[in-house]
Amino acid sequence: MTEDTAGTADGPGGTAAGEAFGERAIGAAGALADPVRRRLYRYVCERGEAGRSDAAEALGITRTLAAFHLDRLAGAGLLEVERRRLSGRQGPGAGRPAKVYRRSGQEVSLHLPPRDYEAAARLLAEAVERAGAEEALYAVAREEGRRRAAEAEGAGSAGAPVRLEEVARALAACGYEPVAPAAGQEGGEGGEGGEVRLRNCPFRSLAADFPPLTCGMNLELLRGTVERWGGFQARTAPEPGGCCVAISKNNED
Repeated sequence: MTEDTAGTADGPGGTAAGEAFGERAIGAAGALADPVRRRLYRYVCERGEAGRSDAAEALGITRTLAAFHLDRLAGAGLLEVERRRLSGRQGPGAGRPAKVYRRSGQEVSLHLPPRDYEAAARLLAEAVERAGAEEALYAVAREEGRRRAAEAEGAGSAGAPVRLEEVARALAACGYEPVAPAAGQEGGEGGEGGEVRLRNCPFRSLAADFPPLTCGMNLELLRGTVERWGGFQARTAPEPGGCCVAISKNNED
C-alpha cells in the first residue's frame, strides 16, 4: 500500500466505481489491522485452507474467537468459506459440515491517490509481444533473479541454501509463498515432496491475459535465483491454483 498526501481516491475527478473499489480495499486493509486477525490470515494462507478448530489451536485462542475473526476476514473479502465435513464421513452420524476457510481470489491493492500499475504492466506486456522482445525480457528477469538471490544471501547468516527447505525459506524472504517438501522427501527426481512449489502466483492477473509471456518471465526470474545459489533447477510445472514453476535439486550435482 502506498500513500501520497497530494490527493485521495475520493477527491475531484474520482469515479463512483473507483470510489467503491477504494472503499473495498480500505475495508480489507482495515480488517487486517487487528493482530490476531493478521495471524489467522497468515495461518490460512500458509496452510492453503483451515477450519476454525485447527486455527484456534494453532494460535492458542478459543474457537469462538477464531470463528469471529475468520468470519470478519471472510466478510472483508479476504477469505472464502466452504462448508465441508472434515472427518470425510457421510450419512447419519457424520456430523454437521464445518466451515473451511481459504484465501480469496480477490486481489486488494490500495494506493492513495489512485495508481494503476497493473494497467501499465499490461501495456508493457502488449508492447513486448508486438515487438517480439520476449528474449530481452527473459534476460532481464534472470538478472533480477540473481540480484534477489544475492540480496537474500546478504540478509541471512547461513549463506546460499543447500537444501530445499532452505530454498523455501529464502524464497519466502524474496516475497514468494513457497511450500517446502515434507521431511525426508528431498532429493531424487522431483515429484511430490521432492520439490518446492509456490502456493501463490505473484503475477496472477497479468498471467491470465499474457500467459506465455508472464509465465516465461516468472520462470526465468526463478531460474536466475536458483542458479545463483547453485545445485537447484527451476522448471515449468503448471498446477491448478498455484504458480507454474517448481524447484528441485539439480540431478547433475
